[in-house]
Amino acid sequence: MSELKVDKVSPRSGNYVALNTVGMKNIIINGDMSIAQRSTSASSITSDGYNTVDRFVTRITSQGTWTQSQSTDVPTGEGFATSLKMDCTTADASPASGDRIIFVQRIEGQNLQYLKKGTASALSLTASFWVRSNKTGTYICEIYDEDNGRSISQSYTVDVTDTWEKKTLTFAGDTSGVLDNDNAESLLFNLWLGAGSTYTSGTLNTSWGTATNANRAVGQVNLADSTSNEWYVTGVQLEAGTTASDFEFLPVDVNLQRCLRYFQTFRGTDVEICQGGMGATTSFVGVVNYLVEMRATPTLTANSGTDFFRVFTTAGSNPVTIASNNLTGTRTMTLNATTPGSLTAGQSGTIRCFSGGILDFSAEL
Repeated sequence: MSELKVDKVSPRSGNYVALNTVGMKNIIINGDMSIAQRSTSASSITSDGYNTVDRFVTRITSQGTWTQSQSTDVPTGEGFATSLKMDCTTADASPASGDRIIFVQRIEGQNLQYLKKGTASALSLTASFWVRSNKTGTYICEIYDEDNGRSISQSYTVDVTDTWEKKTLTFAGDTSGVLDNDNAESLLFNLWLGAGSTYTSGTLNTSWGTATNANRAVGQVNLADSTSNEWYVTGVQLEAGTTASDFEFLPVDVNLQRCLRYFQTFRGTDVEICQGGMGATTSFVGVVNYLVEMRATPTLTANSGTDFFRVFTTAGSNPVTIASNNLTGTRTMTLNATTPGSLTAGQSGTIRCFSGGILDFSAEL
């Protein structure tokens, strides 16, 4: 963690904001929804998953079917180029008690130590974001402490149909529950879109306390009650202090590198994955160097089928199947692939995505 300095926001208010010296005040990564490595659109979403914009996971338990997309519908004159859109395509007007849909970012504990959570000096947090929906009413924003089973929620209202509105919510500092100083999930930033009675039957926990499901999303509207419903969000910022500052726009290369820590992908035609050699006439071995060091040893996923990947050597080229990986780590991975036995053992070569190949490395929380 870099050295911290404290800047006084207002000599009259006495509010203080902790800033790290690299200048990144926003705890949320990709809050402007500008990076979408996986896809700009995904349909038929009915369960948990990372679908489009990086670093945000959709958590769904049996509450409708959704299309999620990176949209160019944004607040006018605020500097944003993209937003995230949720579009209900199959309605659930009467959710069961345990149903829910939440738009979530999971945050590493080691990035949060300067908040001093669990001490008498714990800092408050302020969330700000732009939201638009045809479904007016009460929505819930929640901060959930995964390490200690604690949570706090605030409500906000979509007041006007199909109009961009900026929302600002302040959460008191939590003097209980120290966050783990590691690369695992510590805090969840949750934007609720729907919830069954399991999460709505109590009293909204507007102060930090032991997480009780019944108190987490009290008053939340059901965005899943009609296929006409849609919800947009952009400019998501979570920062230390009791006031919201202007959204922190980062250069695209910086924003992308922060996302690459959690997810990297090779996609498209003739995209080089790595160099290596033919260990035998039927096998290729190469070393993948990640674009940036990843949060943890990633999970490899490759699509299988005809001619998604090819190996190129001086003897020619052949389709290959990604077979396995080993010697894994956060910086490199040894990649193994099999191919028909028509190439020469010992020859060097290159393996590339071909004809729509998709090779993903995920170290998501």
